[in-house]
Amino acid sequence: MPSNRLAKRIIACLDVDGGRVVKGIQFQQLRDAGDPAVLASAHASAGADEIVLLDITATSDGRKTLTETVRRTASELFVPFTVGGGIRTLEDAARIFEAGADKVSINSAAVANPALVSEIAGRFGSQAVIVAIDARRNDGPTEKAEIYVAGGRTAPGKYVLAWAREMEDRGAGELLLTSMDRDGTGSGFDCELTADVATAVSIPVIASGGAGNVQHFVDVFSTGKADAALAASIFHFSTHAVAELKQTLLSHGTPVRWPC
Repeated sequence: MPSNRLAKRIIACLDVDGGRVVKGIQFQQLRDAGDPAVLASAHASAGADEIVLLDITATSDGRKTLTETVRRTASELFVPFTVGGGIRTLEDAARIFEAGADKVSINSAAVANPALVSEIAGRFGSQAVIVAIDARRNDGPTEKAEIYVAGGRTAPGKYVLAWAREMEDRGAGELLLTSMDRDGTGSGFDCELTADVATAVSIPVIASGGAGNVQHFVDVFSTGKADAALAASIFHFSTHAVAELKQTLLSHGTPVRWPC
């Protein structure tokens, strides 16, 4: 089997609103997908390498991440657990780590205060800091792709490639790159966008947005040059099993962690 040292990671994402997992299309039309602790445990047991929980309305609602939801979900997990949404200060990050998270993901707060990335990395290590980048390019070139914050509601006037490089310089350990154009569509990851960002930085890039079938993962790990790929709907609604996905990736020569 391929070495785990070079393994590509499969990450299950839990978008949480009001303590429940939801899934939408291009950040809208949300529908209920279940309880976060139950789904996280199921995905981990099925072979997901990591779990990401994003409190998607914490920033737009001006509140902190739901700590009890984080604590309850963390108690069910034996794989790395990342939490994002509503983390605005070093103290917020510390609170999330104390609740059981292994990593934090920040987006809007990094734009408002880029030094926060360095502060969290300095206290907890770069490996514990993921900067989430929600990008929209509307079929234009990556050079013109803009980042969005506040759950995809606001464009602060920053471009994806320059922002990715700055976040690496600030101490981010990974980038979680979501294509807003593809989010929830099931039409496949934006491999061009992902490859351009992966080429621009030396830290791992997690691809997100658009996963609809197994071939999309094959594509994003090859053409898209992603280090990890994140999905929600195809796991929550049992469209594809993680084991099936990993078997297919192995058959295409893509190294993954096994057994799942």
